[in-house]
Amino acid sequence: MEIICIESIDSTHLFLCEQIRNKKITKNTALYALEQTQGIGSRENSWQSSKGNLHLSFCLKEKDLPKDLPLASVSIYFAYLFKEILADYGSKIWLKWPNDLYLDDKKTGGIMSTKISDFVIGGIGLNITFAPENRALCDIKISLEYLVKEFVKKLEKKFLWKNIFSKYMLEFEKSRHFSIHHEGKIFSLKDACLYQDGSILLDNKRVYSLR
Repeated sequence: MEIICIESIDSTHLFLCEQIRNKKITKNTALYALEQTQGIGSRENSWQSSKGNLHLSFCLKEKDLPKDLPLASVSIYFAYLFKEILADYGSKIWLKWPNDLYLDDKKTGGIMSTKISDFVIGGIGLNITFAPENRALCDIKISLEYLVKEFVKKLEKKFLWKNIFSKYMLEFEKSRHFSIHHEGKIFSLKDACLYQDGSILLDNKRVYSLR
């Protein structure tokens, strides 16, 4: 996977998606920016950030994903791989279903994913040097370049979903103390049932994490 670093950009995610649609990017690529001015978060909210934080977007051909990975759960898969890198260096950051990185009870980052043509595109934001009000900073010091390189290495190893999911099942229990937004409503995860494809049962409806 090619890794590209740029000084400043509006949104790594929107740029990468546009390049794929215009067929200017045709191979697996990771793009991170030292500064991002108009980041996109979950539910199409803006992602407030600052220089020194992680603003990473990446794309993989669908054929290069693990064969047992449900497309609807790529956000969980990407997020858990990323969280494992942080944990290896002593971080206590954990993954709240489906794609939020939390430190204790405050959000410190997040993952989003989408699909265009035969590419799956992922985006990761992490508060390393700056956090908005009521958000947390990453609890370890780690360079952006190193973090991106380690994440790309993990992606290229194509860990099976069944192995990632077996570990995530334990971590999911922490999510039961929280709620999520879905279709304009707020749902508690206290009694949510987690399925093997990473979806949950909420209000008698299966809810997936792809976004």
